[in-house]
Amino acid sequence: MVSFIDVCNIQGGTQPPKSTFIEEEKSGYIRLLQIQDFKRTDKAVFIPYKKTLKTCNEDDILIGRYGASVGKILTGLAGAYNVALVKTLPDLKRLHKNYLYHFLCSPNFQNYISNVGSRAAQAGFNKEDLTNLEIPLPPLAEQKRIVSILNKADAIRRKRQHAIQLADDFLRAVFLDMFGDPVTNPKGFKKSKLTDLADVITGFAFKSAEYVQDSDGPVRLCRGVNTLTGYFEWKDTAFWDSKKLKGLNHYKLESGDVVLAMDRPWISSGLKVCVFPENERDTYLVQRVARIRPKQPGYTDYLYSSILSPAFEKHCCPTETTVPHISPIELKNFEILTPDEGSVKNYHDVVSKLRQSKIGMEMSFTEANQIFNSLSQKAFSGKL
Repeated sequence: MVSFIDVCNIQGGTQPPKSTFIEEEKSGYIRLLQIQDFKRTDKAVFIPYKKTLKTCNEDDILIGRYGASVGKILTGLAGAYNVALVKTLPDLKRLHKNYLYHFLCSPNFQNYISNVGSRAAQAGFNKEDLTNLEIPLPPLAEQKRIVSILNKADAIRRKRQHAIQLADDFLRAVFLDMFGDPVTNPKGFKKSKLTDLADVITGFAFKSAEYVQDSDGPVRLCRGVNTLTGYFEWKDTAFWDSKKLKGLNHYKLESGDVVLAMDRPWISSGLKVCVFPENERDTYLVQRVARIRPKQPGYTDYLYSSILSPAFEKHCCPTETTVPHISPIELKNFEILTPDEGSVKNYHDVVSKLRQSKIGMEMSFTEANQIFNSLSQKAFSGKL
């Protein structure tokens, strides 16, 4: 074990004035990497090139420095980078770059940087915060062996994730073909508030001090940490005594409910929203998580796709430098297109045919992700 800063330095970025930003690349300009690039969208910003800019190559590893992206890892992009990112500068004679990448993605680093960031009013870290971080440093040959194993496991989970992405892309294409872009509304549909089509509530403030251990009796609680991009993750689950549910039945989730995380809802893989499936154990909604329950049967998929549309993000206006969150008022005031019931039913029929396949894909991805995380934990504890 060695001190992280003994084998890897970090270099902060620069902050050019926004008045110099353009959205199309041209001679004399360079791409500017920002927090928004963790989403891997097609949008890019370019600025005039200057020697004073801090730049990176595609094989460099950048770390999100603060805000919602603190500790997030960005690689594969070249350009200048702003103050919300830092570049890693490993001592290549001692530290293999891909070994560093996997370490930064591992729970060892992520848990450490989350704890450091949580001490500040706004999540973030600086070079001094890394002085107490240790990294396991086997010989380079052993680092390469570990990298080879983790690369293979990572490739498997990425393939699973890509299959899910293709299914989501297909559904987005169908949605746009049937209803058009909700932002521009080319088909001229009327608009209504989300609350006209759905019952929208946020969860109950279950006290964490009263959580109980899992057994046959307690019910499961759905928190923001369980609500991910298109699927639920129950690895870190809280439970509540079923004898203390008087007056709380309103917060019980039903199949077909659209569930949305209200705090830090946008992460690198998208918006943290999903549909509660059938045949699940009794689950209750926790504060800062929203439930959107359609008032008419067959509207779940339409509502879910509408929340995933760019129109919803534009409505909420998340910023780059602050921890994004959605307020209950913002959610309830979101205006949604209101096409005829027949079109919504046709869309539901298309989605239903794909849902079972997608559930299988998501289960495979979850399994692959768990295997990768297990291997990563073993790798950086000397057990791989």
